[in-house]
Amino acid sequence: MIVVQGKLISEEIVQEKFLCDLTKCKGACCWEGDMGAPLEEDELDILDKIYPKVRPFLSEEGKHEIDKHGCYDKYEDGNYGTSLLASGPCTFMTYDAIGVAQCGIEQAWKAGAVDFRKPISCHLYPIRVAKKEIADFEALNYDRWDICSAACDLGAKHQLPVYQFLKDALIRKYGEEFYEELDATAQYLKANPA
Repeated sequence: MIVVQGKLISEEIVQEKFLCDLTKCKGACCWEGDMGAPLEEDELDILDKIYPKVRPFLSEEGKHEIDKHGCYDKYEDGNYGTSLLASGPCTFMTYDAIGVAQCGIEQAWKAGAVDFRKPISCHLYPIRVAKKEIADFEALNYDRWDICSAACDLGAKHQLPVYQFLKDALIRKYGEEFYEELDATAQYLKANPA
């Protein structure tokens, strides 16, 4: 494990390679799994507030589900996540012209309709953050999922470590200084293998 600014970081995040290959996976992370995208506490209010501006970017089925049940659900583990369609996908998922899943929230952000890009858990994927609030503890782990095998192959081809692929998301979550420290640590480990 690596420690940067008190956060425990799996070495896989600096060692493993990753680069989304949407031509192969078609955005499967938006419809696979049995829970919606994990949400942070402050994101609940954000989703409620921006929903009217995001709504035009969603599918009819997504709009109907959110209008009826809301933007998010509380799951059995006590955490919140985006709501899901009855068929499984995230209610905020849309498709582009060639059938690749996209985030309706991010489409609204790209269009300038909202200033919230998308849930941080989506932006950080394949990093998952485990928190223990009572101990003020956070651990960043690499989430290996078979639907991302094409991303691993493409990342290896381009020699792009997970943390570099997620530079914007890591800076959004933890700041520029955190990213620079993580990068310096990764470069040190690369130059000085154990």
